[in-house]
Amino acid sequence: KRMLKFAVYILAIVGFFTLIGGFFSTDEITLGDRVGVVKISGFIGEADKAVEALEYFRSDPAVKAVVVRVVSPGGMVAPSQEIHDEVMRVASLKPVVASFGAVAASGGYYLSVPATSIVADPGTITGSIGVIMQFQEYEVLLDKLGFRSRTVKSGAYKDSGSPLREMTEDDRRVMQGVVDDLFDQFVVAVADGRGMEKEKVLELADGRIYSGRQALKAGLVDKLGSFYDAMNLAGTLGGLGYAPE
Repeated sequence: KRMLKFAVYILAIVGFFTLIGGFFSTDEITLGDRVGVVKISGFIGEADKAVEALEYFRSDPAVKAVVVRVVSPGGMVAPSQEIHDEVMRVASLKPVVASFGAVAASGGYYLSVPATSIVADPGTITGSIGVIMQFQEYEVLLDKLGFRSRTVKSGAYKDSGSPLREMTEDDRRVMQGVVDDLFDQFVVAVADGRGMEKEKVLELADGRIYSGRQALKAGLVDKLGSFYDAMNLAGTLGGLGYAPE
């Protein structure tokens, strides 16, 4: 039984460090003053792991700066906002450098704007400041198949966006109101994070994408460079010097 308990403890310890490695994308926990790295990739559908990693680095006095590596085309608004808010909290205490990979657009850009500095590759695809909702309608096809649907609902808009019926003008008005409000939140976040006038952001926020070089010219990023350039910048801003761990 003692050997069994010992084995369980070892597995628990290994599991803990495996989990930490997943959060921080490192092979080991480095001791001493250092730069923390949080990687955000793919579709942004949840924020828990990224927020937990950022909170860890925010509270660790040995972490002098943080690099948020973003390789994402975006995702859902709320998790992007949660990560954005935690990036802002970290940046209020220590330097945060956002490093853009192949793509850092829409929600990937949203979460990055509070960073102390944003570094993008010249060929990074970024921007896409905007909000979109898309709905499919199968009503015509189902009519041809002789298929009928009946809906019982508690309110006029409960089935808005259903593919089983045509969208009404009232449905469209409600959905457009949601899109407009979310878009305004996005624009304000960019204006606040980048220190830009809202009117200037609106000129850039028509949903288009930008290359990293175009984004630099437009003021959406601060520097052109690689992940390693971002690490070096974070080390310099954090007082660790060039090429930090």
